[in-house]
Amino acid sequence: MTDLQVRPGTEALPTTTISVDGKDIDFTPGETVYEVCRRAERDVPTLCYDERLEPFGACRLCVVEIEQNGRVGRPVASCTTKAEVGMVVRTRTDAIDKHRKTLVEMVVSENRDSGDAWEKDIPGHVDPLRGASSQELVGLSKRYEVKGDRFQGEQSGHSRLDDTNPFILRDYDLCISCYRCVRVCDEREGDHAIHVGGRGFHSHILTEFEGLLADSSCTFCGQCVQTCPTGALADKKALRAVDLPGKIEKTRTICPYCGVGCSVDILTKEDRIVGVQPAFDGPANEGALCVKGQFAWDHVQHDDRLKTPMVRSSDGKLVAATWDEALDRAANGIREAAEKHGQHAVYAIASGRAPHESAYALQKLVRAGFGTNYIDNCSRA
Repeated sequence: MTDLQVRPGTEALPTTTISVDGKDIDFTPGETVYEVCRRAERDVPTLCYDERLEPFGACRLCVVEIEQNGRVGRPVASCTTKAEVGMVVRTRTDAIDKHRKTLVEMVVSENRDSGDAWEKDIPGHVDPLRGASSQELVGLSKRYEVKGDRFQGEQSGHSRLDDTNPFILRDYDLCISCYRCVRVCDEREGDHAIHVGGRGFHSHILTEFEGLLADSSCTFCGQCVQTCPTGALADKKALRAVDLPGKIEKTRTICPYCGVGCSVDILTKEDRIVGVQPAFDGPANEGALCVKGQFAWDHVQHDDRLKTPMVRSSDGKLVAATWDEALDRAANGIREAAEKHGQHAVYAIASGRAPHESAYALQKLVRAGFGTNYIDNCSRA
């Protein structure tokens, strides 16, 4: 047998490719047409899709034209259609664009003012501070130059502006029934805190017995907020900064609250932190955060935050001191404790609100300076 011959039973398998807008793209069996189109860098719009969730196929905006065996069928939802060898996929045709524009018109017709938000300054109810995905519908309205007046009529959804929880605004007048919030709560968090109730125009998002979030199994992780494509669920704390001057800037960093290492984007306006959003491409969290990582950030600029070191005077009261005075007092106290009771009488607790560099410096001081491993972090609990 020569090197050019093929061993029996090892014949080459059929090439797994499909044609996407005239370009052959390899795919792995089990991939959807939408996933292949994304890898081919084709812009296929969607409103109900979140790559972390099971495909749902509700919004139908991801429809594509598929030719197979010489026949062109009806447009299909690419997010729920598995790629098959020999498919010829067209993501943009006149018919497909018309179909998508009509769908967007129908969606914005029951979504308060979002249809014409792209024509004017974005009002507060569709402010980007609402959530990481909150501009998706507004973006599609702009892309297809859609207004909300063509299919005006009855609207679904009942806003729960009476929900007094401090974190999540439930502005369901902006809901488009994509159910991403319900699905992320079920599939990613396993909390099952919110559900879909009713049918047709009576369908709406609700908790058990139509109650408040604080009375449900909600853990306030904020995933529902960050996946919502319209801002129907919004970050109440971030919205406080809507009227602050300056544009929104994002800075990628790591949440300091525990050892998981969740990637986050810090939102700032000028010199103020105004919000936190999870990084969907974060290797440790993939868009998830706990309640602390998502909402516990306003201590950074809180009015009660200490601006100078404090030491106790002879009468036991805390008084302002210089850094040299405070450090000397701390060093002397620690030294006296170690000399009197031994090195293991000294331990330290790092703050989850401090930068990682501070935590590293503290553990280095305890381990190298005092020869003990007695150090913990308040976030571990």
